[in-house]
Amino acid sequence: MAGKKRGQWNSSFTFILASVGSAVGLGNAWRFPGLAAKYGGGTFILVYMIMMIIMGIPLLMMEISIGRKTQCGAIHAIGALNKKMQWIGWSATLNSFVIVTYYAVVFGWVILMAAISPMFASMTHNAEEAGKLWMKTIMTTGTTDGFFTTSTAALLALVIAWIFIYVCIRNGASSVGKVVKFTVFAPVICLVIMAVKGLFMEGGFEGLVVMVTPDFSQLLTADVWIDAVGQVFYSLSIMMAIMFAYGSYLPKTTNIARDAVIIALADLGVSLLSSLVMFTTMGGVGMLDNMSTSGVATAFIIYPQAMVNLTGSGVFNAIFAFIFYFCLCTLAIDSAFSIVEGVSASIADKFKLSPKRTTFIICLIASTLSLIFVTGSGLAFLDIVDYYANNINLVFIGILETVAVGWFFKTGKVLEEINRNTKKFRMPKWWFFISVKVIAPVLLSGFFLWNFYTLISKHHGVYGAADGYSLTSNIVLGWVVSAVVILFGIIFSVIEHVFIKNEKYDPIPWDECKGGDEIRRNN
Repeated sequence: MAGKKRGQWNSSFTFILASVGSAVGLGNAWRFPGLAAKYGGGTFILVYMIMMIIMGIPLLMMEISIGRKTQCGAIHAIGALNKKMQWIGWSATLNSFVIVTYYAVVFGWVILMAAISPMFASMTHNAEEAGKLWMKTIMTTGTTDGFFTTSTAALLALVIAWIFIYVCIRNGASSVGKVVKFTVFAPVICLVIMAVKGLFMEGGFEGLVVMVTPDFSQLLTADVWIDAVGQVFYSLSIMMAIMFAYGSYLPKTTNIARDAVIIALADLGVSLLSSLVMFTTMGGVGMLDNMSTSGVATAFIIYPQAMVNLTGSGVFNAIFAFIFYFCLCTLAIDSAFSIVEGVSASIADKFKLSPKRTTFIICLIASTLSLIFVTGSGLAFLDIVDYYANNINLVFIGILETVAVGWFFKTGKVLEEINRNTKKFRMPKWWFFISVKVIAPVLLSGFFLWNFYTLISKHHGVYGAADGYSLTSNIVLGWVVSAVVILFGIIFSVIEHVFIKNEKYDPIPWDECKGGDEIRRNN
């Protein structure tokens, strides 16, 4: 019913935990270390930190502050800047919906590996068998052939994953606040245990040296900068509708400038800790050359091979494997339900719907669609969708958002909201303006054009052709999905303007928003 109070975080600390939980996910645990290995350890870490400073932190502050000011999800939040820009919020919301359909599957795979980790006890020093366990269990072909086969174990794990996601998010900020108090600290404890183990392994220090040794020649390659930006966006959960939603649950007294920096630094810290675990463990088992930028390959193929070579004790190896996958479970759950919350808040605010009912419907639809990723072709399908959702859609949405805020709205109003409750630690005008108005849109436009050029020139528009991915799967799961994500909001906005014309669903203009003073979302 209209007029009921919008759910809020019960403290700034809870908001920080929830945001850190969203930011710290599987990408920190496996993709960040893989990219560090690819681009010369310290070089990628340096580039990542630069991209976080010049783009990540300002854009994180931007989304949180717009969410708090408007007290709405992405669609209405961006529409409050300019009603004609609502379609950008639609794009961010729909792309997040696409991402969660397959992210939940990866979460399910992690649950599955934790459940079958005792099997590693009988595979001591048998790296070949350990590396095949996951693919055998999920019954994947690795190509786009095999759509009509399904692994019962993978399907069951997916169901469990979606149940966990819904239970954690069903009551919005209230239930999320209770969950993150465990799920944020648990993986850090696990990672510290594994890092200590890795450092004391013979060869572990060698892995640490490789991790921090830079290869400055990589600074001249475009790919390292593009991958760093993609990792910053994905890791900090920006351009994904999430931070608008999380910001909308904040009271007006929150110090956004301070909290955003804490979130970013915590995210970087976990990425470095995860890298320490990966590099020292791989160094300890003599597999430093086996690290991959593919998070899926690292977590489910390469790391199991390392696990069975940790010691001569199969029981110890199995226990350590369980700790690793339990750690990944706690990392995955926060990120998964935060994506759902971003989508749910955006849709519920747009159409004045019950948040709890909206969340349930979104989980139901997304879980149904995610079934295609547990078929025999599921791994290939997931790889295709992930490529387009992140390399094409996410970067393009970043361009749209920064141009909308930097050039079609008074950027100073957003900066004023960021610095609303702080006198000592303030976001400088020059930093925020240069980032939002110039650096972000220019660099992101360059990265988008480069990604698009690479897809067309090197892959002839068919991503993964060398791996057996078909043109049809690229069209359906790549080009069509991207077109829907980008164009749906425009088409719907035109239809709404011409045929519906219902002010009930219009966003409240920025200057009329009262931040935490006025609560508009239905409960």
